[in-house]
Amino acid sequence: MRILHTSDWHLGRQFHNVSLLEDQAYVLEQIVDIVRQRQVEVVLIAGDIYDRSVPPAGAVSLLDEVLNRICGELGVPVIMIAGNHDGPERLGFASRQLAGSDLHVSGSIGESIDPVILRDQYGQVAVYPIPYTDPATAANVHRTALKNHEEAVALLTSNIRENHDPEIRSIILGHLFLQGGEPSESERPLSLGGLDRASAEHFKFFTYSALGHLHGRQQVGTEKIRYSGSPLKYSFSEEKQIKSVNLVELDGEGGCQIEQIPLHAKHDMRIIEGALEDLLEQGKDDSEKDDYLLVRLTDTHAILDIMNKLREVYPNVLHLERPGLMASGEQRQMKRELLKRGEMEMFKDFFHQISGTELTEEQSKVIEKELERIHTGEEN
Repeated sequence: MRILHTSDWHLGRQFHNVSLLEDQAYVLEQIVDIVRQRQVEVVLIAGDIYDRSVPPAGAVSLLDEVLNRICGELGVPVIMIAGNHDGPERLGFASRQLAGSDLHVSGSIGESIDPVILRDQYGQVAVYPIPYTDPATAANVHRTALKNHEEAVALLTSNIRENHDPEIRSIILGHLFLQGGEPSESERPLSLGGLDRASAEHFKFFTYSALGHLHGRQQVGTEKIRYSGSPLKYSFSEEKQIKSVNLVELDGEGGCQIEQIPLHAKHDMRIIEGALEDLLEQGKDDSEKDDYLLVRLTDTHAILDIMNKLREVYPNVLHLERPGLMASGEQRQMKRELLKRGEMEMFKDFFHQISGTELTEEQSKVIEKELERIHTGEEN
């Protein structure tokens, strides 16, 4: 059986007040093409379908379009679960009716986790959907006390193992944080103090574990326990990550061949660093100048209207950092004289950019006197 594993679409997400919906449509088009070209037999989406529990209309329309193309036009079943960003009841609306069209949606857990049964030339494959479930919810459903995610995951997976026929190949579709996984800045913590993590030991029983929540593609414990990662970069901490989907070839004996198929973003997300003049010059020949950028300027003097200057060359600068400025005397100094000297140099730079001339000796004395008055007033 040929399985496509993806997760963490976060449809409707904004990054630094920029909508990523067009970028998401661009990369989901590639996923639809992979389903068609590689003759995928089932698509697994491991949670965080939307970026928030009440998604914008454009995100809902995009999901509707993509699912119709996969399930309706290509005739490929889709199994998807709610993540911690999704509203489980909203996502799971009409799920029993949709299952008749081979769209299987699991928003919330019940007392039992019923598998979706698939078939290939070797027999049955049972896919067990475990949507994101906090310990309090799991405890309420199963009428037992659970202190953390580890205990909740242990309970849910043990119930599955007890009721599963070991002769049938099994897949877990889950949204959770496994111990040993590498997080990114763009993921919302499930809880504080490490209580959100569960052991990978609970998943070694299964033929393949298709997981979501962590945005970097990775395996945890064994190569059959996988996070596909998000299809797009959602923070600058993901700059070096390769975004992809997992194509899983499942044989009749429960063996897996896993191929990571890369995805290409409409706008990459990256960090550039250097002096302003150097960055403006190199930007003239930068073939990827439309990328979403974090710019770190190394200049140690004040500069007016930096963002507009940068955006004349790099239109999608989203964030600016000035480590060079902080190092030049604007950082918080314990000694007042060092602080005042930094302020004076900054004002000189400002005055020069505004007037095109340098401060005269008399003007400098006036400014120094005013700075002294300000600092004296602060200490009183």
